Amino acid sequence: MKELIRIGNNAKRASQIKVDKDSKNKVLDKFLLLIEKNKKRILSANKKDVFLAIKKKIPENLIDRLKLDKVKIEGMQQSIHKIKKLDDPTNKIIEKWKRPNGLVIKQVSTPIGVIGIIYESRPNVTSDISSLCFKSGNVVILRGGSEAINSNLIITNLFRQSLKLNRINENFVQIVKNKNRKSVDYMLSNMQNFIDVIIPRGGKNLVKKVQTLSKVPIIGHLEGICHTYIDKDADLKMTIKVVHNAKLRNTSICGATETILMHKNIVKKFCNPVLNKLTESNCEIIGDKIIRKTFKGPSKKSNKKSWSTEYLSPKVSVKTVNNIDEAIYHINKFGTMHTDSIISENKKSADYFLKKIKSSIAMHNTSTQFADGGEFGFGGEVGISTNTLPPRGPVGLNQLTSFKYLVLGNGQIRK
Repeated sequence: MKELIRIGNNAKRASQIKVDKDSKNKVLDKFLLLIEKNKKRILSANKKDVFLAIKKKIPENLIDRLKLDKVKIEGMQQSIHKIKKLDDPTNKIIEKWKRPNGLVIKQVSTPIGVIGIIYESRPNVTSDISSLCFKSGNVVILRGGSEAINSNLIITNLFRQSLKLNRINENFVQIVKNKNRKSVDYMLSNMQNFIDVIIPRGGKNLVKKVQTLSKVPIIGHLEGICHTYIDKDADLKMTIKVVHNAKLRNTSICGATETILMHKNIVKKFCNPVLNKLTESNCEIIGDKIIRKTFKGPSKKSNKKSWSTEYLSPKVSVKTVNNIDEAIYHINKFGTMHTDSIISENKKSADYFLKKIKSSIAMHNTSTQFADGGEFGFGGEVGISTNTLPPRGPVGLNQLTSFKYLVLGNGQIRK
């Protein structure tokens, strides 16, 4: 794996370079211009990837993620622009205090170092991650899916071109060109001397592989089994709107609701209006006994697997619960500590729910599809973390930093 050793050495050397805030923003500005000038080339490369993906019979949901169009490219540009406008998160004094002996201690934010990203399908992720890692002072090694190699290469090369034009080491951003899956294994098992943290972005199998093989610390999540709990004090009109968005706005993202929990007291009033709105948009309902008995539309019978399934498609599991505690128990048992929401007009119940669920993102009266770094005002994200240890939730600029302590004295010695 000579290519990966070379990339690792390049990354370590680049990580020793400190780039000031103005230079970072100039690189992002130039990157924006280069994307604008090369839209046709990006779309042409993407068409090649999509053609080969269809030929290889790659699943349809992955092909949807793979496809770029003018709107998605504009979205990439908007994300870069937002990241550029954010404050530089490095070299900030987080805390400062003085000890009785006169020592002054500062906690100061620093880049993590070298970040390895292993991801599938979405070429826009290449742009987001490169921008976020560079703005936060980190070096990034990208290993995208082989199905997106042409799209990823051109986007990466445009970022490297921007670095070079600004006289900054272009190895702040590198991509692994080797399409062999053994390159992923090597990154995980043999590059702990080069990479400080690995972030996987992709399906369950990819993340599981990373968690099993990696000798490098990981930030990431295995699955996004997200819930929307409809409380006994929910507003019907709001519930219909929020549930529909939470499930169907984009079914292929990890923040899509996969299970709806419904308080038994509101089933008669809420079941048909809420689920009819979903079935009108061709969503398949997989319900428990009470739901199937109450719902007048088409549905399938749920089983034990229904509550631990991430569909990533227009399908949703629906279950009745006796009370809020049963809803919380269900979420903590079957959920993946990703994103879970309560719909309720009762603030006391909402506060109770938000405190008791273990999720990295807990929501009240809103759609789980807001589980996104861009929507949080982070400019973008390199992924969502469901780790118990920080960072948790969307991993944006500030989450891509660590810190160190500066201890300033004037001759003090310890007794």
